[in-house]
Amino acid sequence: MADANRLAPDSLGPTVCVGEILVEIMATTAGDGFLEPLDLIGPFPSGAPAIFIDQCARMGGSAAMIGAVGADDFGRVNTARLARDGADISGIAVDPDYPTGSAFVRYRLDGSRDFVFNIARSAAARFGWTPKVQALIERSGHLHVMGSALAMPSAWSVIEKAAGIIKGRGGSVSLDPNLRKELRYDAETEDRFARLVAMSDLLLPSGPELERAAGVEGEAAAIARLLGMGVSEIVMKRGAKGATCFLVDGTRTDAPAFVVDEVDPTGAGDCFGGAYVACRRLGMGPVEALTYASAAGARNVTVRGPMEGAGTRAELDAFIANTPRRI
Repeated sequence: MADANRLAPDSLGPTVCVGEILVEIMATTAGDGFLEPLDLIGPFPSGAPAIFIDQCARMGGSAAMIGAVGADDFGRVNTARLARDGADISGIAVDPDYPTGSAFVRYRLDGSRDFVFNIARSAAARFGWTPKVQALIERSGHLHVMGSALAMPSAWSVIEKAAGIIKGRGGSVSLDPNLRKELRYDAETEDRFARLVAMSDLLLPSGPELERAAGVEGEAAAIARLLGMGVSEIVMKRGAKGATCFLVDGTRTDAPAFVVDEVDPTGAGDCFGGAYVACRRLGMGPVEALTYASAAGARNVTVRGPMEGAGTRAELDAFIANTPRRI
């Protein structure tokens, strides 16, 4: 069947992401929580939307970020990294009164993570619709949303307005549910999530996020319902089991995962999404896009730091050529 790509081409304008920009500081030892003094490493530029946009830009796609940082070194760490990697940072505000957001992370022995976030009382949650944001949105071609941003009132007000403008100029929208157990989702946030699912052209869920987005149980039923609602493309991220793309025309594409030694899984899904959206908007089909996306996610976990392993297209080509895939 023909590729039913409904994502707006890269030539229409950048992929823009709205949400939290953080630094991440990591415990160097595994264990439970932060109840005793620990050796730490960081700061690393972070925040799921920022990781996504950094990988999108490194892949060669037009990319831009909307958010806020403090007037401090943590903020400069983030803006310098995004600018270096080719992202448009004109939509990032610098707040003189609040510090850059932060996330302290410690891995448990079973591989799960404990986070201590400072988002609500940081610059990360204090941005809004400004002339610079409007100018950026009016020339953007695609909006990508992380579910983690939906609990931030400032982010939602920008997302809702941006979606209408971008869709109105022929652009498209993608959603990575990215639901975090550490963040609170009230009834209003759940309503925002449902509205965003309904306006999305592409969904990038993992695990139970698919069924939550569809409101029904079972993968097949959830896929059918979402495609029937108007979503044209769904990419299931399956971790070590690879990834699958479902298109509205009935096409299914499966991609095996790459075999790597995992150092730090934080940011793998964000890098996957950034590479996938960039590839599709640059005109690649699902097979090629899934290959690059899987490579981006796998390469990122081999390096400590949430976006330290984000790869350029040349780096991902080399990774793909030299890394085995699961059979």
